[in-house]
Formats: sequence, C-alpha cells, structure tokens
Amino acid sequence: MEQRFDVFSKYLTVWVGAAMVLGAILGNIFPGLSNSLGNWQIANVSIPVAVVLLFMMYPIMLKIEFKEIVNVQKNSRPLLVTLVVNWSIKPFTMAFISWLFIKIFFNPLIPDGLANEYVAGMVLLGLAPCTAMVLVWTYLAKGNINYALVQVAINDLFILFLFAPMGKLLIGVSTGFPVPFSTIFWSVVFYVAIPLSLAILTRRLVVKRRGEKYLNENVIPKFDPFTKIGLLLTLVLVFMFQGKTIVDNPLHIVLIAIPLVIQTYLIFYIGYYAVKKLKIDYAEAAPSTFIGASNFFELSIAVALILFGMNSGAALATVVGVLVEVPVMLSLVAIMKNRKDSFDFSKGGGD
Repeated sequence: MEQRFDVFSKYLTVWVGAAMVLGAILGNIFPGLSNSLGNWQIANVSIPVAVVLLFMMYPIMLKIEFKEIVNVQKNSRPLLVTLVVNWSIKPFTMAFISWLFIKIFFNPLIPDGLANEYVAGMVLLGLAPCTAMVLVWTYLAKGNINYALVQVAINDLFILFLFAPMGKLLIGVSTGFPVPFSTIFWSVVFYVAIPLSLAILTRRLVVKRRGEKYLNENVIPKFDPFTKIGLLLTLVLVFMFQGKTIVDNPLHIVLIAIPLVIQTYLIFYIGYYAVKKLKIDYAEAAPSTFIGASNFFELSIAVALILFGMNSGAALATVVGVLVEVPVMLSLVAIMKNRKDSFDFSKGGGD
C-alpha cells in the first residue's frame, strides 16, 4: 500500500491534470447535477467542497503537535516575511501586472469595460492570501505545519482590517466595499476549525489509550493517502462547477491565466529570496513562500459576486484563479523540495 502511494505521489501532477479534465467533462455532461451541487453553499462557501476538503485537511491536522505552536513566538522572522510580502508587495504587483497584461498587452482582444472587470477580479485575488490550502502545500513540501497554522491565523486577522481599505484603493471603489465576514467565518470553520478539532480529539484519544508512538507509527501513516485523494476530489468538484465557464470562455481564460501565473511565480520568488537572505530554515521557509503565492479564492469570489454580479468579468477572473492555482502551486512545492538542501545554512547553504 505504501509503495503504491509512493508511485501515486510521484505522478501527482498527472493525476491533478486528469482530475481537472474529468471535472470539466462531468460539468458539461451533467450540468443539472453540477448546478445543484454548486448551489449548496453557505455565504458562497461550497458545502460539497468543504466536505472533501475536510477529507483532505484532517490527516494534515493530525500531524500538528500543539505543544510546538507556543515555540513560534521564539522565531518571528518567517511570519514577518509573510506579512510584508502579503500586504506590502503582493496587492500592488497584482494590480500592476493585471493592468499591464489585460489593459495594455491584450487590449485588442478584450473590450475595455470587460478588461476593467477582469483587472478588478485579479486584484481581489491579490488581496486575499491563502487560508487553508497553504497547509496542504506545506504538508506536501514536508514543511512545518505548526508554523503554517499560526501564519494562517494571523493573516486572517490582517484580512479583517486591511482587505476593505486596500480594495478601495486598488479597485477604485469609493464607498461600500464589502468585507463578507460570513464567508471568512464559514471558510475558517469548514477548512480549519472542524478538521483541527477532530484532529485534537483523535490525538488525545489515541495517545491516552495507545501512546504517542502508536499515533505516529500507525494512525498518521494510514491517513496520509487521504490528503492526496481529497485534493483530487476537490479538483473534480471545482472543475465540475466551472465546466461550462471553461468551455464558453477558452480564450479569455487563457488571457487571464497568463498574468496570474506570472504573479504567482513572482510572489513566490520574492518570498523565497527573502527567507534565504534571512537564513530561515527550510521547515518555516516553505509555508512562508507558499502563503503569499496561494490565494483565499472563496473570499475573492464572494466579493466579486457582491460588487460585480454572477456573470461579470470580475467573477470569471476569480474563478480562473482557482483553475490555475493547484498546478502552479504543485510546481512551487517541487521547487522547494528540490532546493531543500540549500536551506541547510550550517553547511553554508545558499543559491
């Protein structure tokens, strides 16, 4: 079983591509089922996606050693990198790159009014650093899950205070810029609080009855494969919901995806060189580079729907953010894993 999943992990990118294609096909073959499942949501947070994400997040949360979280305060540099990149750099680079590509480079291909909406949607993505999926990328990269969880919690607090004023500044909405607290609340509940609570309960019960060694050697390894299965099921669902959108807007989806991919790699490498310059160990460096590159797309989509409507270019742009994120982030996970040895600064690590 373990060897079989080593092979599965080795070709995870292939399985991701297959899941995306399968989801898009199912969305077009069974549009009624797709619409029914897609409408089952709370505050724009999809319940079906929340269920499969619970399936994915629970094994990761089992690995969290809560006694280690208190040690985070002794090492604040990775958190500082995350906050500076996410709030002083990322929103502005996204605004510039989206304007440059959509309004200038692709101007002959996109009507001006629609281009403005695409830029607004992309800016919304740039304003929302990742809440849950960074834990998945950190797990796949074998980074410090404990530190990633703390980074997520603190970034969520910054979202509450900075999302609206920065949105008004960069999108040009003078009044009434919404901060859908219900979307943030339910996202945190479904993607973090519930799997974390179940993991805490599991750890306490297993350690009390069988000991911590049994937990680490028997329980956690059995659940490991479910994270990757949950990731694939999530992709099938997301692409199923967006299957018709993909088929109806192939050219514009590609045009939107190009600057989003460039932005993601740019933010990753800004974080990457920052953690290298500060000589931050790999375990904490990994989540610090991932959290800015990845996005809190539920929040972005919710605000796009409120401001611009269901069929707007802004809504489409935020959806494209979902479509490109997983394959791009998997490539960044591979980059970090391949360069892990360069973070051994005791041996003179460095690029």
